[in-house]
Amino acid sequence: MIHWPALRGWITRATDFVCADVAGAQLVEFAVTLPLLVVFVVGIFDFSSAFTLKQKLTNIARDAARAAAADPANDLQSLSPTSAPMSVKDAFQVVDSYLLANNIGDCGITLSNSPSGLTWTSTASINGCSLTLIINRGYYFPATGASLPSVSCTSQSSGGQTAIIGTCVSIQYAYPWRFGHVASLLGRTATLPSTISATGVAMNEN
Repeated sequence: MIHWPALRGWITRATDFVCADVAGAQLVEFAVTLPLLVVFVVGIFDFSSAFTLKQKLTNIARDAARAAAADPANDLQSLSPTSAPMSVKDAFQVVDSYLLANNIGDCGITLSNSPSGLTWTSTASINGCSLTLIINRGYYFPATGASLPSVSCTSQSSGGQTAIIGTCVSIQYAYPWRFGHVASLLGRTATLPSTISATGVAMNEN
């Protein structure tokens, strides 16, 4: 004869045991997947922010190169040790204004008045913000087969071809990666570039 109260009690205890076991398994699964989820979320936001910054810097460098290249080149004939040429000032002003307009700190950068040849290099570093700006008003590159400009805006070899004279603007901006820190949750290390760089070139019009 079946003792129904005892059977109900046994069923209740078995159900409680199974449910507790399932809840414990879910808790373990969540604890295992949480670090991976954090890495994915931070990685998505971090790399998308870096990509956006790269696009903004590229646009700024191109606009600055165009602004300087459109200016007359006669201001380069007699360089002053105390003041940069107007065309270089124009390029610098475009970069500085666009950085602030796009909510990117300019790190308090000021224009260097001490060129190396026709290349002006300005650097600034304050409160974790680091910026290097290079403006080369005498950037040479071959008419065909030119490679991408380097971050140093060093002129390219013409290779026996006709050399085109242009203006090269390079921006190197420090980027504080967060992905490397969260990758350590998985026992991994991530080596990422410390700066986001962009370069723009325009042919001198005058």
